[in-house]
Amino acid sequence: MLALSAYLGLFTVAFGAATLLPFQSEPLLVGLLLSGEFSTLGLVAVASFGNVLGAVCNWIVGLFIDRFHDRPWFPVKPSALERASGWYRRYGRWSLLLSWMPLFGDALTVLAGVLREPLWSFLILVTVAKTGRYLVLAAATLGTKAAIGF
Repeated sequence: MLALSAYLGLFTVAFGAATLLPFQSEPLLVGLLLSGEFSTLGLVAVASFGNVLGAVCNWIVGLFIDRFHDRPWFPVKPSALERASGWYRRYGRWSLLLSWMPLFGDALTVLAGVLREPLWSFLILVTVAKTGRYLVLAAATLGTKAAIGF
């Protein structure tokens, strides 16, 4: 039961971290890795799946939120949206490889939805970026753990 709770908690935090919610999945992943109680591959897979699914939610929000850009409550000024759109068009879908970055990556995934990035390319690039980040974090954690004899 504890294992299921740990994996479910990691999934939930990773999902939230990919949205605009103020969650951080890295400390939880590192803590679970250091405990030695869980599969490294399982932890990376669960965190990646949750994080990518959260990014897909951002993409969906982006698909539908642009219709409200003329409303007074819309959170982004038209000039800022145009600058961001120009940046995305300049660097293209490959900029989604930066979707792992805190805050910036979340906004990037929403912008990809606003600009109608196809879901297939979005999923491939975001999965590579977010899984790559977790793999590097796991390798660094386990390498440090082995080096200090933890």
